[in-house]
Amino acid sequence: MLQFVSHPALDEIYRGIQDGLKESGYKDGENMTIVFQNGQADQSKLSTMSQQLIDKQSDVLIGIATPAAQALANSTSKLPIVLGAITDPVSAGLVESNEKPGRNITGVSDKSPVEAQFDLAVKLLPKAASVGILYSSAEENSKYQAAEAEKAAKALGLTVKSYVVPSSNEIAQTVQVMSSEVDVIYIPTDNTIANAMQTVVNEADKTKTPIIPSVDTMVEEGGLATVGINQYELGIQTGKMAADILSGKSDPATTPIYTFETGDIIINEAQAKKLGITVPEDILSEAKLVGTGSD
Repeated sequence: MLQFVSHPALDEIYRGIQDGLKESGYKDGENMTIVFQNGQADQSKLSTMSQQLIDKQSDVLIGIATPAAQALANSTSKLPIVLGAITDPVSAGLVESNEKPGRNITGVSDKSPVEAQFDLAVKLLPKAASVGILYSSAEENSKYQAAEAEKAAKALGLTVKSYVVPSSNEIAQTVQVMSSEVDVIYIPTDNTIANAMQTVVNEADKTKTPIIPSVDTMVEEGGLATVGINQYELGIQTGKMAADILSGKSDPATTPIYTFETGDIIINEAQAKKLGITVPEDILSEAKLVGTGSD
């Protein structure tokens, strides 16, 4: 297993993968061995780590996040690879199509319900007129979802501005600028930003600028709300797909990429109070409440 970096969303996926394998009868240390590598956001390490996993004569490789999956795919065209949390496997050059991957690769997409996220944002923030999209230029998955987000926001009459950071070093300063220029910050599924979520929240809180992230764990860290895929459940599904390959039940080339059809409404009630935002009762009644002070 190769994970791009440690942050709450990807760590939850890793936990889910282990449990998904276990539910399918594969227990680490009993009838299988998990070899785990973490690139800690250093893309230069991923190729070497991929080769190390191949040299271990792995039966199945699992890539958690797009950069890790791409590194594995570039290292072997023979060993089966299962994708965990890849927003757009086609654009990432990993599969021929989501319906028929056609190679040694299948897995689970973490494509978020972007339109539903913006529908929720305008209900929570009816006075918001502008949105800033914060993402990293280094991640293909983020560029794809940023374009989707821009489309969804404009369809609702919002003014959109993109803020692209080349690395985590520019995040704090960029959020300071955003907070003075837009009414709300939107974050796509982006590992660089997720890894620095506390920095984003700290800076945005200074001007009480709400954050709509695309991932449930980022709401727990101080985002206001989202309609998101449960990352642990995503991991469970990834683990089950890996188990099916291990047992010979499925072939990656003919196994469609799994995409979640719906997401859960997640609200950080404590953050809403801090920002002075009243959450409508009809939304509260459907939402999962998270965040410090709301447990």
